[in-house]
Amino acid sequence: MNLIQLSRASMRAVSLALGSIISVIGFAGVAHAQGAAEAAYPSKPIRLIVPFATGSSTDIAARRLEHHMSRTLGQQIIIDNRAGALGVIGGELLKRSAPDGYTLMLTAVPTFQSALRPKTMPYDVVKDFTPIGRVFTTTNFIVAHPNVPARSLRELVAYSKTLPNGLSFASGGTGSTGHIVGEMLRLSGAKLVHVPYTAVSQGITDVLGGHLPVMIYTVALLPHVKSGRLKALAAASEKRHFLATDIPTVVEEGFHDAVIQGWTGLYGPAGLSNAIRDRVYAALRGALEDPEVKKAYQEAGLEEGLMKPDEFRAFIDKDLAMWKDIVFRVKLPTDADR
Repeated sequence: MNLIQLSRASMRAVSLALGSIISVIGFAGVAHAQGAAEAAYPSKPIRLIVPFATGSSTDIAARRLEHHMSRTLGQQIIIDNRAGALGVIGGELLKRSAPDGYTLMLTAVPTFQSALRPKTMPYDVVKDFTPIGRVFTTTNFIVAHPNVPARSLRELVAYSKTLPNGLSFASGGTGSTGHIVGEMLRLSGAKLVHVPYTAVSQGITDVLGGHLPVMIYTVALLPHVKSGRLKALAAASEKRHFLATDIPTVVEEGFHDAVIQGWTGLYGPAGLSNAIRDRVYAALRGALEDPEVKKAYQEAGLEEGLMKPDEFRAFIDKDLAMWKDIVFRVKLPTDADR
C-alpha cells in the first residue's frame, strides 16, 4: 500500500468514525428532547375524542372525567365529539394523531368491528391504539312494550316462536352489544328480527309507542320501566344491576350465552410512551376514585371496571378473540363474505 492509498484509507476511517459519533450525538439529542417533552407533559391542552354523540353514555362519562383529570394534569381537556359509524370515525382520527399524549380517545367496545371487518377497518384496534385503562362497564336490558304477552325472558322466547315472522327488536345499531345479545338469544332458539337504530332515542320512542315490541339497550331504558311504560324481562349480565335488583339476569332465565357486557376504555395512539401513558392513567384512576365522579357514574348506571394499562391490553386481546368466536357462531357477514 503506497502513501496515497494509506491516506485514503485513513480518511475513510476518520469519516466513518465521525459518522458514528454524529449518529450517537443525534440519537442522544432526540432521546434528550423526547425525555424533556415527557417530563414537561402536559404543557398544552389535551384533546379527548369521544366518537359518539353528545348525551351518549360515553360522552356523559367523558364529561365527568374531564374536570377532575384536567385539574390533576394541570391542563384543560377539550372534548371533541366525532360521532359516526359506531365510533369508527373517531378511531381513525386517533390513529392519525401524533403519539405525544395530546390526543386521546374514550370509546366503547371497538373490538367487535375489528372482528367483523378486519380488512376494511381503517385501523387495527391492537396495533394502532395504546390502551391506557378500561374505565367502566355497562349492562343491556331486554325490555318489551306492555302489550307483549310475556312476563319473563323465557316467555318472550316461547312467544316469538309462535309468530310467523318472528319478533322484532330494536338496538343501538348493527354491531352494538344490544344487537349481539339478541343474536345470541336467537341462537338459543328465539325467533327474533333485528331492527338497528343509529339514533337510539328514536328507537326508544318507537318501542314506547308500540311500533316495535322489544328493545335491547342500556340503563337508559330503566326510567321507562319504572314509569310502567315498558316492562323489563332480563338484564344481559351475570349478576343483577345495582339500579335494578328486581330484574333477573339472562343467566337466571337460563340463557348463559346472552351475557354480553359493554365496556368503555381510554386510549392513545400507537407509539405513546409508557411515561405519558402512566401519567394519564394515574389521572384517570384519581378521577374514578373521586366521590363526586363515583356518584355521577352510579347515577348514570355505569359500573366500575377500571383496569391498568397492561391488564387492559390483555383484556382487549381476550375480548377480540371472544368477538371473533361470536361472529363465527352467529354467522354475521364479514369482509370475506363481501
